[in-house]
Parts: sequence; structure tokens; C-alpha cells
Amino acid sequence: MTELEPAKILEIRTYPDPILSECCLYVSNEPEEVKEVRTLIQNMFLTMYHNGGVGLSANQVGVTKRVFVMDTSNSGQKRRAFVNPQILEAKEEARYKEGCLSFPNVFAFVKRAAKITVRAWDEEGKEFQLDLTGIDAICAQHEIDHLNGIQFIDYLSPVQLNLIKKRLNKLK
Repeated sequence: MTELEPAKILEIRTYPDPILSECCLYVSNEPEEVKEVRTLIQNMFLTMYHNGGVGLSANQVGVTKRVFVMDTSNSGQKRRAFVNPQILEAKEEARYKEGCLSFPNVFAFVKRAAKITVRAWDEEGKEFQLDLTGIDAICAQHEIDHLNGIQFIDYLSPVQLNLIKKRLNKLK
């Protein structure tokens, strides 16, 4: 394992930054890119924890790579990194009140799958498959949406969007 640079807190991009609507690029498993992604993941975890989040995608910190991190435990016990994530299966339905570090103080109910199976690479470039339920499934779907340029407000009805428009306008 190669030594990484010291971790640093990155700037979180907020709505309406255009990078949040960009589709992120796949990561190769070339040694140099794997090292670069490991540093990015380390910085993303530090940034996410510093800002009180449970998930963070690379484009939220200005990098258009298919990478996200999450930890829904509030204790660092479920720290997970996903590189090139892909949802293989989605089951049932859940409605969950979501927020987003790129939309400070904006929360809304969103319908998503309650159970998913995800395939991705870890920060070492090794492939894994994981079954996720509850908040873990919701968080992973939210972050994978980010990697596809989709924001949680894109799921809102016009009525819901109008209710939070004042807060969105303050972000602009």
C-alpha cells in the first residue's frame, strides 16, 4: 500500500452549481488512478464528517468521478467507499425525508427502493457486492443519483418544489 497525502477538508459545491448536474466518469483500475481515488476518498470522508453528512459524492466536491462515500452509523462503524457503483437490484418502496449537503437546510420526502443490491469497487480497486436496506439503501441511491447528475429535488412534485423554492433561491 502506498502512502497517501494528509487528508484535507474539501469545499462542498451547493445548488445551483452546474457540476451537480453532470454525469460522472468511470474510474479505471490503473495504479495511478487508484492512488488518486484513495486520496479523494480519504478527503471525502473527512469532508463528510466535518459537515455532519452521512453520504457524499465526488461531484459534490468538484470531481466528476464515479465515487461516493457513506457512513450512516454516526460512529464511523459503517464507513464505506463505492467506486463505479451500480445498482443490480431494487425492491419494495420506502419514503424517506432526505437532506443533502449541497442543499443546506432543505429537506423533502422522496420515494426510493427500500432494498438494493450494489456492485462497486472499494478504495483498493477490489470489486464487492452488497445488499443494503433502510437508510443505507436510501443513502446509496441518493449518492448514485448524484453521480448520474440527478439531485433529490428532481423527484419532487411541482407543489413540493414550490414549498421549498424560497430556501432554494437563498442558495442561488
